[in-house]
Amino acid sequence: MLNATVTIDPAFRVAPVNRRTFGSFVEHLGRCVYTGIFEPGHPAADEDGLRKDVLDLTREMGVSVVRYPGGNFVSGYRWEDGVGPVSERPRRLDLAWHSTETNEFGLNEFARWARKAGVEPMMAVNLGTRGVHEALDVLEYANHPSGTRLSELRRQHGAPDAHDIALWCLGNELDGPWQIGHKTAREYGRLAAETARAMRMIDKNLELVACGSSSSSMPTFGTWEAEVLDEAFDHVDYISCHAYYQEHDGDMASFLASAVDMDHFIGSVVATADHIAARKKSRKRIGVSFDEWNVWYQSKYHETGNPQDWPVAPRLLEDEYNVADAVVVGNLLVSLLRNSDRVAVACQAQLANVIAPIRSEPGGSAWRQTTFHPFAITSRLATGDVLQVEIASPSTQTSRHGEVDLVDAVATYDDDAGDVSVFLVNRSTDDEVAVELDARAIGPRTVVEAVGIHGDDLYATNTESNPDRVVPQPNASVRLDNGRLSAVLPKASWTALRLSTAS
Repeated sequence: MLNATVTIDPAFRVAPVNRRTFGSFVEHLGRCVYTGIFEPGHPAADEDGLRKDVLDLTREMGVSVVRYPGGNFVSGYRWEDGVGPVSERPRRLDLAWHSTETNEFGLNEFARWARKAGVEPMMAVNLGTRGVHEALDVLEYANHPSGTRLSELRRQHGAPDAHDIALWCLGNELDGPWQIGHKTAREYGRLAAETARAMRMIDKNLELVACGSSSSSMPTFGTWEAEVLDEAFDHVDYISCHAYYQEHDGDMASFLASAVDMDHFIGSVVATADHIAARKKSRKRIGVSFDEWNVWYQSKYHETGNPQDWPVAPRLLEDEYNVADAVVVGNLLVSLLRNSDRVAVACQAQLANVIAPIRSEPGGSAWRQTTFHPFAITSRLATGDVLQVEIASPSTQTSRHGEVDLVDAVATYDDDAGDVSVFLVNRSTDDEVAVELDARAIGPRTVVEAVGIHGDDLYATNTESNPDRVVPQPNASVRLDNGRLSAVLPKASWTALRLSTAS
């Protein structure tokens, strides 16, 4: 059996666990909104048409913040279409996803859903086909208490209290030629700076996210970040990262090591932002908003059907996730946590039906995909501070990422509760790995929880008819003795441990 060691010490801390790490994303794309979170007439719908079964799963998942309304959708969106009497709202062509948008669900419905879900709203403004004026309008409508035309209009629309949205995305993926209103870095950076400056004239405490590259494989990656921040550095707080991963051509080894790429992506963006800070002789540090990340089988997506048809809420990007996908999602969360000193926000894309941990059927049930479980468990167990982790692991060669460790890990320590949580991944598809965890510097006395995701069939999925085929399994191999823990990690697995210093 292969062997690895992991060492943690409370003297070496990265940063406090940021609850915004456990964010999600709701876009007007496919069935994420309609028949996902919102379905009037469904047996589980509440008085606002919100699906209570999906709300329950959102809360169970531990989602902290949700980005809305896009995504590519936002670059052609008119926010005012989605407010006021539903019967008077216009139907529009959504060019991003070749659909018809009914606008039955809009800003006030989303704010109402967010309150019921217990999540913080993160709003994106359209800087593709619109600009400063429209951003100021939606900010005034959403956040100003009363006494102006737009704030009073919100009150007339049944939202007497301001929504107090603190987090705002200044557009979406405007580096991408597919984006409506695609811009050069200088064009976008200038517009983002002017929009941010104006928005802060209404509320200086807003937290603003500039668009980074839509992926690290973009030909403009690095240059885009540098030029955007050269224009907008003084006016924004964060710059975005977007990354999606999938298994390519049966290359499971590279797929299971996807977090190596995420680590490199974050490090590259941070280095670029700090380079601009140095050039500007500034002590300010730009954070990372990793507001789109997930496993997404993009190679399977192509538009189908009659191009003259503009369907309402078509089935798009409804990936069925398997065991391997869940292991990768768990490892991506490991990466986000260990970069907590710079990752300020992270949003798994998306929440329901569209490349989502939650699936639902119109008029039917809702269920947890395999990827739901590592997210929910990590969100629940990761508290206190993220610790630096020293790992000694056997390695393997991958075609996409070179030589990588077979074992990856991150740990958190909550002084007040006396809890230690450790999240471990075995990337080997061939071998179990015996891990020795040295936590003597903390002195845990009991193992409270030891669960994981693995299986002989890496392609097993959960479905409406069999929603619990893949669920967390207890790890009976775990032993703790005088601060030293031993465990066997199944092949191709993600494992979560909670230890307690209480006797």
